[in-house]
Amino acid sequence: MKDLRCGKSSRKSNETEVLAEVHLRGESISKINTGIGFFDHMLELMASHGGFEIHLTCKGDLDIDGHHTVEDCGIVLGKAFTEAIGRKEGITRYGTAFIPMDESLAFVSIDVSGRPYLSFQAPSMLPLVGGFDTQLLEEFLRAFSMHCGLTLHATVLYGKNSHHMIEAVFKALGRALRQSVALEGGKREIPSTKGIID
Repeated sequence: MKDLRCGKSSRKSNETEVLAEVHLRGESISKINTGIGFFDHMLELMASHGGFEIHLTCKGDLDIDGHHTVEDCGIVLGKAFTEAIGRKEGITRYGTAFIPMDESLAFVSIDVSGRPYLSFQAPSMLPLVGGFDTQLLEEFLRAFSMHCGLTLHATVLYGKNSHHMIEAVFKALGRALRQSVALEGGKREIPSTKGIID
């Protein structure tokens, strides 16, 4: 059966205006424009390695900094993924990926649990990569996990190059998401002994 799962979400505030559409089975190239080139590239990598299609635009108050843009993109993407996943019937639920990027190694493990939680650990990074504030990696992961209902553990085990460390995290997030939302061989039950994931 063709996987037609998709979700849309939007958010408009005095700080940002974000529109997002997610297709869990990507059939064309993602189109992402947040105004922060490095962040766009990371989201494109996440989508590509996750097998997703993401269309996202954000107009944010970048004259202040990137915080509101990155956090609100995480919120809206989390909600769009939640809608795309649906009632969670037949999903694998868990996903884990180790991704190397040259000298860096990142680990991401996910439970589509309905119980949002983030554990994030990484070595010290340079303050900026391109126009991206490296502190915002954790802010994005937190916003995404909270609004997608994920238990999300992300760790950069080691690394020296800040670009490589962040890229490895986004690629690992895509791969772990791909595993966790995959449908298991025609099964349609909720993957929990409770009978619900909430």
